[in-house]
Amino acid sequence: MSPVRALARVNVAAIERNVARLVREAEPTAVCAVVKADGYGHGAVPAARAALAGGATWLAVATAEEARALRDAGLRDPPVLVMGALSAEELPVALEAGADVVAWTPEFVAALREAGRPVRVHVKLDTGMGRLGTRDPALATALADEVAGDDDLVLAGAMTHFATADEPGDRFLGEQLERFRAWVQPLRGRHPGLVAHAANSAATLREPASRFDLVRCGIAIYGMDPFGEDPAERDLEPALELTSYVAAVKACEPGESAGYGRRFVAQRPTTLATVPIGYGDGWRRGLTNDCDVLLHGRRVPLVGTVSMDNITLEVEGKDAHVGDDVVLLGAQGAERVTAEEIARRLGTINYEVTCGLSPRIPRVHHRDGEVLPG
Repeated sequence: MSPVRALARVNVAAIERNVARLVREAEPTAVCAVVKADGYGHGAVPAARAALAGGATWLAVATAEEARALRDAGLRDPPVLVMGALSAEELPVALEAGADVVAWTPEFVAALREAGRPVRVHVKLDTGMGRLGTRDPALATALADEVAGDDDLVLAGAMTHFATADEPGDRFLGEQLERFRAWVQPLRGRHPGLVAHAANSAATLREPASRFDLVRCGIAIYGMDPFGEDPAERDLEPALELTSYVAAVKACEPGESAGYGRRFVAQRPTTLATVPIGYGDGWRRGLTNDCDVLLHGRRVPLVGTVSMDNITLEVEGKDAHVGDDVVLLGAQGAERVTAEEIARRLGTINYEVTCGLSPRIPRVHHRDGEVLPG
């Protein structure tokens, strides 16, 4: 029987290979590995180490605490970019971690100047995402010039972010790219050494002109397809496998049901298996009666309501026994279930599938089967 009720096994060698594949794709552009949200649910520190081993030279996170966690884990050398907004309370944490920060308002630049310590700054132009960054290229240029002219500040980068790079065939990526290029090209001429960056995983794979000096790859380094299709078609290797086990097996007669609300009622004699994982672990309730998992290398349907701690499978004819391994994400035999498949069933994206796996699921990191120490 499985030693834990649910387990996420993360192959750091797969992350390393995915990053190496992106490095080859992007050459000579440098690769920044995005390890925010605990490495998209894979574990930020092991993912960061694997990404650096694969050839990434930068790391990126969303929060000051995420930057501090990387530094506390001993990742002292690579530049770490905090891409998110920083409050007055969070800014000192980011600066203590020696992180690069992102600016788009005069007020934030003033706060950096008052910090009285060297700070590497990236100025952000909002070319169409509509979230962080200034929409005004003249203001972005003025802020960059102000940063470059301050003895305690270093103008490290100029950036934007694409809204539709993961939608092949759309035209908005091109519009954003032209807006960014029109702003950043003269800025690079004024400030040699400035690192221009815009591309996420999707743009890196879709549009070579978007790569500039640095690409920020997140979802693809974990072996998931930024376009929500099939990772294998892009030579990406999913790094995370989610497993549980059969905790109970029982007969179910016609008219008998399984789960809250009786959303599965047997129409014929069948067999049910209970698996101890549920929405408390991040296996979403929206998968009720709408999901397959793997048992003995074959697909079996999830039936009934996904509860907080358990799901139920219909396993008639599958020779299920207590203790049998169940794969919810990953491969077993010739069959596989991808995060992209689960995302389609939920009407969401693969990012949310792995990011949503709760801390209740232990992560075990291994290198092609060899468990890492700690």
